[in-house]
Amino acid sequence: MREKLLSIIEKNSRIELKDLAVILGMEEIDIVNELQKCEEEGIICGYHTLIDWDKVGIEKVSALIEVRVTPQRGQGFDSIAERIYKYPEVHAVFLISGGYDLLVSLEGKTLREVSAFVSNKLSTLDTVISTATHFILKKYKDHGTILTQKYEDTREKVTP
Repeated sequence: MREKLLSIIEKNSRIELKDLAVILGMEEIDIVNELQKCEEEGIICGYHTLIDWDKVGIEKVSALIEVRVTPQRGQGFDSIAERIYKYPEVHAVFLISGGYDLLVSLEGKTLREVSAFVSNKLSTLDTVISTATHFILKKYKDHGTILTQKYEDTREKVTP
């Protein structure tokens, strides 16, 4: 029951409690209690709104930065990851497999601002060995939500 509840609210955190109760075959109060328990246990970490900033007309530059670091004795990657995620520009930090250790997601107003963050803040951390920056040019799908509209050919068909 908990897994199904979490799956539903992960896709739509604004779903009405009465609708959840119907879908899950439970009482609303039981759902409220379960959600509260999940929040207290740190299972539900937050509620977010996904915005397509391109449609708002506000310029934002998103980037993914691969970071190779020297892990700290006794702390592994946790200490450097914490230093990185405390920067307000940083949206997410992931420990990854492959040629790099961390993947950092961030946003800035311009390419120059993102580049300055990487060169002046991220690259200067003592345990950072190297970085590779990838600017996001277009988002097609984010957090399970499709952001682009399919192209529909609106031309009239001509037949011989």
